[in-house]
Amino acid sequence: MPNFTVEFGKDGGRVEIDGRLDAAAFHRNHAAIWAVLDPFLGGKNGDVVEVGSGTGQHVVFFARNTPGITWWPSDLNDNHLKSIGAWIAHEQLSNVRPPLRIDLSNPAWCAEMHDGRGPGALLGVFCANVIHIAPWPVAEGLIAGAARYLRPDGRLFLYGPFKRDGKHTAPSNAVFDTSLRDNNPEWGVRDIADVAALASGAGLELEKAVDMPANNFILVFKRGAS
Repeated sequence: MPNFTVEFGKDGGRVEIDGRLDAAAFHRNHAAIWAVLDPFLGGKNGDVVEVGSGTGQHVVFFARNTPGITWWPSDLNDNHLKSIGAWIAHEQLSNVRPPLRIDLSNPAWCAEMHDGRGPGALLGVFCANVIHIAPWPVAEGLIAGAARYLRPDGRLFLYGPFKRDGKHTAPSNAVFDTSLRDNNPEWGVRDIADVAALASGAGLELEKAVDMPANNFILVFKRGAS
């Protein structure tokens, strides 16, 4: 059964003296995730926000592969924000900005865009393993904000477990879903159709759903036809 982590550093993972946290999932999934993102982001220029950056390991890995992209990591958890900053300092990458404190339940979650301190119109928004360990209003705010901030050719990428046509894609995901809902009735593995409908209402359309290892998906959304 998959595991879920709400706060890294309290899950038994390694904590470095500088505050860097280590997520076991990063070592399992970063290469597979990048294989999906690369055709959209590789060789491009622009700004990409990672929402819910967790330890910060994914964003520095992505930044290393995209020198033309400025990455803006974010989180709401103080320990995660410290870890993200520590990973940025450790990797010494010039194209990763200090982490933003973002509350995804607010559709205007990237308020820095309005005062000149943050990114411009976004080439991409990447979010991994968030909407199943958060109430549905977080998914609503995430997608509304992406629709607000993405540039015309931008993409929203959602990674994690999802149901398809109302059914789990593996017995282990069904057990995982039950464990999530037992922990918090507002959590749970979301259905691709429900997420696509939410996105459609915000002006985004599901471009593709990519099967990933360990019974996960990456959902790729683009702006719908005007």
